[in-house]
Amino acid sequence: MISKNIKKNEKRAIPAKILFLLSIYCTRMKKLLFVLLIFVPNLIFSQLNIDHYIEMGETRIQIGNYVGAIEDFNIVIRFKPHLPEPYYYRAVAKHQLEDYRGAIQDYNTAIDIKPYYPDAFMNRGLAYLQLNDFAKAITDYDRAIELDPNNSTIYNNRGIAKASMKDIDGAIADYTKALEISPKFTNSYINRSNAKLMKNDIKGAIKDLNQAIMIRPHFSNAYLLRGLARFELNDYASALRDFDECIKLDPKNANAFNNRGIVKQKLEDFKGAIMDYNMALQIDPTQANAYLNRGIAKEILKLPGSEEDYAVAARLDPKLAFNPKDVDYSALAQSRQKANQTTQQNQAPNQSATSLTQNSPAQTTAAKDASQTESEQNTAVKKETKEERDRRRYKLSLADTRNLPSPQEEIVDDGRIQNKNIVIDLQPIFILSSYNRFSTDYERLQYYNVELENINNFNNYDPVVTISNKSVNHLKDVFNNYILYFNEKIKKNNKESQNYLSRGILYCLIDDFSNSMADLQKAIELNDKNALTYFTRANCRIKIIDLTEQLKQSSDALKVPMKQGINQNKETITETVDYTEVMNDYATCLQLNPKFPYAYFNLAYVKCKMKDYAGALTDLNKAIDIEKDFAEAYFNRGLTKIYLDDIDGGAIDLSKAGELGIQDAYNIIKRYCN
Repeated sequence: MISKNIKKNEKRAIPAKILFLLSIYCTRMKKLLFVLLIFVPNLIFSQLNIDHYIEMGETRIQIGNYVGAIEDFNIVIRFKPHLPEPYYYRAVAKHQLEDYRGAIQDYNTAIDIKPYYPDAFMNRGLAYLQLNDFAKAITDYDRAIELDPNNSTIYNNRGIAKASMKDIDGAIADYTKALEISPKFTNSYINRSNAKLMKNDIKGAIKDLNQAIMIRPHFSNAYLLRGLARFELNDYASALRDFDECIKLDPKNANAFNNRGIVKQKLEDFKGAIMDYNMALQIDPTQANAYLNRGIAKEILKLPGSEEDYAVAARLDPKLAFNPKDVDYSALAQSRQKANQTTQQNQAPNQSATSLTQNSPAQTTAAKDASQTESEQNTAVKKETKEERDRRRYKLSLADTRNLPSPQEEIVDDGRIQNKNIVIDLQPIFILSSYNRFSTDYERLQYYNVELENINNFNNYDPVVTISNKSVNHLKDVFNNYILYFNEKIKKNNKESQNYLSRGILYCLIDDFSNSMADLQKAIELNDKNALTYFTRANCRIKIIDLTEQLKQSSDALKVPMKQGINQNKETITETVDYTEVMNDYATCLQLNPKFPYAYFNLAYVKCKMKDYAGALTDLNKAIDIEKDFAEAYFNRGLTKIYLDDIDGGAIDLSKAGELGIQDAYNIIKRYCN
């Protein structure tokens, strides 16, 4: 009987066990399903989000927002580093900002990932072309043609590179091939006409220019080049009409004004010629030919200033340092060199909106100048000599003497921020700063560092201490209120180092350096193991030194110069600023925390002021090793390298700084590296 009951209970238990196991299974399946429901949508959303950034970046390139495009592709690359397209499009954006070396680096990565990428080879070739590395440009164009043999743009650009290497017949063959593929490709007509001018086939050049004008009647540079060709045939009336039309279509074309002045000078309208030269130099103060031609016209009219014009022309171009009476207007041939620089800047009709514009460098037409030396005809990429560098910097100084633009003109609305006028200086030091956490308009944090957690946790993030090199002068009232808050805290507990440190930081932010130094000293007495205290004190010392220097300069400006006595020493004594205490504080900070990159950055800044550029580079290298995306460190290292004549290294660092968000880097690359 008992056994029967047991069997009955077992039978009843079996369904119960099954139900129990099923309930466990269902519970686990629910959890798994829940995880899948969370994971799969996130995965899909992540993919959609990446696609969104790619599309947004491409759109920004099309509308000319190149900096915004770089930011979008930075995000894509961070999450999808194996895709070639983000590198390619970021390179295109950098290319439009004239950051050719940075663009080449991204093209390299895109090609490494996708070896069969004709657009990447074509545009990398163009970047090499614009850096005057013609051999590498041709190698890339050859590879691009292998992958895309029906692309007229590639043949056109290879023709430019061949012309730059004096292979005129090869250039004409490439331009002709481009026109076979795209019969209405005006850039190839323009370039082929230029090559024909090099071969002295003036009528053939005019024929090509006529064809270009028929296709694009409003193409100003076609009229400019045709005017030059007609001048060579002594058809001055026709040349004058072409230059007039060019100026009508492009009133900012300095070459057109210069060349029209030459024609007027040939027709003995010297006053009209001088007016045109003045206009040319107002648009481009670095035109050596315009100075020379204006000097000749002034001398003929016996007007003052001819010698000054000759001197500037000779300094800008040593080939013009000869007797101007022997010139006989041959400067026109040299002006043709510049005329072609802008002839390829319009996109071909069959190009996509994201492909690059075609620019030919000045060397494209260098063969026209019969006075070139053998060394100038060397096709290898040469290192810039000191004389060339000084001449380039002199041109830059002349360009900076033009009238500063009005606020409306200063706005660059085409995305080419490299064309803005900026003050070139090192990025300022980083300091411990703060912001009003209840404000809606504070900027996002520049950098995060673990070292700040201790002080923020102690203060319960009220105030929030950050590290920044941005001005916070507009928050002085907020800082004053916080100082009152810490006054009360110190009254309750005057043995806590963090309270003195916090108040010392705030005093420094409102430029009350005396109280700041007193609080920082007290903080060190209570706790001499806090790296941030020494860091803040070093920064406070720098501010005191800067203020002292400003007051001294103001005082010197007010002094009345005394007449020197006969026996008075005429040598000027240069006072050097003593940064010893600053350096010691930064050294102690780094001894306590060797991984604090901002101390290395500030130390490098001080060393630059002391003209210890090698030491500054060492410290900036360490800062970048610790903080890989340290934009300001890349910027300052780039400037330091340029000062030490490492142009390529400086350009690469500035490119990285621009990529990380410092837009002024592109202006410096354009002015000092290209």
